[in-house]
Amino acid sequence: MKIVYFTHSLLSCWNHGNAHFLRGVLRELAALGHDVVALEQEGNWSLSNLLADHGEGGLTAFRAAYPDLRAHSYRPGADVDMLLDGADLVIVHEWNEPALVARIGRVRARNGTFTLLFHDTHHRAVSDPDAIRAFDLDGFDGILAFGEALSEVYRQWGWGERVWTWHEAADIRHFHPPARESERNGLVWIGNWGDGERTTELEEYLFRPACAAGLPLDIHGVRYPGEALGILGRYGARYHGWAPNAAAPDIFARHAATVHVPRRYYTRLLPGIPTIRVFEALACGIPLLSAPWSDAEGLFRPGEDFLFAKDGAEMTRRLRAVASDPGLRAALARNGLETVRERHSCAHRARELLAVVDPLQPSIRPQLAGSIA
Repeated sequence: MKIVYFTHSLLSCWNHGNAHFLRGVLRELAALGHDVVALEQEGNWSLSNLLADHGEGGLTAFRAAYPDLRAHSYRPGADVDMLLDGADLVIVHEWNEPALVARIGRVRARNGTFTLLFHDTHHRAVSDPDAIRAFDLDGFDGILAFGEALSEVYRQWGWGERVWTWHEAADIRHFHPPARESERNGLVWIGNWGDGERTTELEEYLFRPACAAGLPLDIHGVRYPGEALGILGRYGARYHGWAPNAAAPDIFARHAATVHVPRRYYTRLLPGIPTIRVFEALACGIPLLSAPWSDAEGLFRPGEDFLFAKDGAEMTRRLRAVASDPGLRAALARNGLETVRERHSCAHRARELLAVVDPLQPSIRPQLAGSIA
């Protein structure tokens, strides 16, 4: 079938985590024989920032890693009927303009020849619910939510059984351990500063423990204001700026361990959602240590796949243990990789999506779909 995905951007992963998962899952769907295409609006925020910072060279890593993916740009106000021509399945990511989402829904309501799903991979449903309620989803057949806690929000909004939990996952065609091991040193953290909603947590679980354990720390990411850079400097962390996600496996391969520090929304309001960096790190075979979050859905084997630390002092002890114990590092790398390969690859998610879509017939009328209330 022809699958059309309306993304914010496939080309750019600059502060755009959905691109990580989308690249992998679209490639897996294509490998299963489907015709897949990603559509992104010209001049979108993520791509504009990437090009402003790095020029066309910022796209080199993506193009080298994913030469088979098709990304088409459209102008604001483009003919939606033409964009949807021949589609059997259409998925619309929540980082699109409400006006576009409404236009796509109206096309679905008018002709009903494709299945239409809304894909939410963010915390706005709880952190800024009015922004999500601004979407007119009356023409949609259902919701794909990237965690059970988020699915429950949509159920409470009236979507009932037309919500499916569709977790993110690692693209193991690209994210895997190095073919040949080389020397690994220190810690690495790949993540964006954002709006300061986890500054306290980063100090407690990353900067201060790394410094106390005497481990060098490399930081990659964007949106680090002067205040953030000052904090990094105080702890001796080395800031490298943006790194294309396609380069992450090579970055992980140079380091002994990495740390997961979830944003507060995923510890307090949307428990059980690890976000994609956990999947990617484990797929690369790098030992992972994590600040607290609730694995409410049993996605992993905490204590085997990775190590939790209940506070900064325990994180310091964990880091020292990992740094000094090759056997511990090897066990964590082996177990985490095993779990991802058995349960959390983009190939798994492609099959899960097809299982969701298969019983949905285009004859299901849009008036049966729920609304965001």
